[in-house]
Amino acid sequence: MNAFRQAIEAGSFLVTAEVTPPKGGDPSHMIQMAATLKGRVHAVNITDGSRAVLRMSSLSASAILLQHGIEPICQMACRDRNRIGLQADLMGAYALGIRNVLALTGDPVKVGDNPEAKGVFDLEAIRLLQTIDKLNHGFDYNEKPLINGGLDLLVGAAVDPQSRSWSGLQKRFERKVKAGARFFQSQLVTDFDLLDKFMNTIAAGCNIPIIAGVFLLKSAKNANFINRMVPGVNIPERIIERLEGAKDPLEEGVKIAAEQVKAARDICRGVHIMAVKREDLVSPILDIAGIKPVIELGLETKVPK
Repeated sequence: MNAFRQAIEAGSFLVTAEVTPPKGGDPSHMIQMAATLKGRVHAVNITDGSRAVLRMSSLSASAILLQHGIEPICQMACRDRNRIGLQADLMGAYALGIRNVLALTGDPVKVGDNPEAKGVFDLEAIRLLQTIDKLNHGFDYNEKPLINGGLDLLVGAAVDPQSRSWSGLQKRFERKVKAGARFFQSQLVTDFDLLDKFMNTIAAGCNIPIIAGVFLLKSAKNANFINRMVPGVNIPERIIERLEGAKDPLEEGVKIAAEQVKAARDICRGVHIMAVKREDLVSPILDIAGIKPVIELGLETKVPK
């Protein structure tokens, strides 16, 4: 049993963080940043071509972190692979000891650094969840038996509690639950009233952990960039003004993130902290928010046996 699954089953407040794979063949910086998270999070998300920007594969990066005693959540997006490639990578991930997967549709190609590339999208997130459920039961997408053994992957999905379409959000959430999602990680949250409404209406009674996304904003410029470049994100003007007026915008960003962690703790089952290129600041954020290290809870991250 891995630490992340153990924490879910124990009903713990879940803490995850995100690490970006390198753009190149040297993983040393990624390893260094991920090492700062050991003992503070239950698992580390490895992005899969986030914003359609070319980087090392999430599968390879996850395997590297696992070798260093860091439990990964391997993100897997449908944008770049067909059902054959996705299933092959899932089997390979399991063979390498990776046990956690986040099933995603993937950002559109046109927003990335290779806008003329062809998106695959043979599957999307719900059908990928269904496929993983079949693999876990010993069958492939076409329901043919896996003659060399089934998988046992803990699979999660994404959710956006701030979606403009409440009915669409509910329908998609329910379909993901039915398809086998065992946990949900949200897009970055700035409106915690909406998160509370989501938890008390759409997610009420489902008994599946919802982990709220918290993003470390480094400056007003950074916040404006995210509003322009990240689909579906809207950072409020009051937060941007707060960053603009701060003597030290990065320090203010850490305080804002800690406040959001505290807010999430009263509403849902966990937080997912995204501190792009400053993963070393995740621990200070958690300290300010009063979140204890996971090693104090007896859930130190270990390599699955």
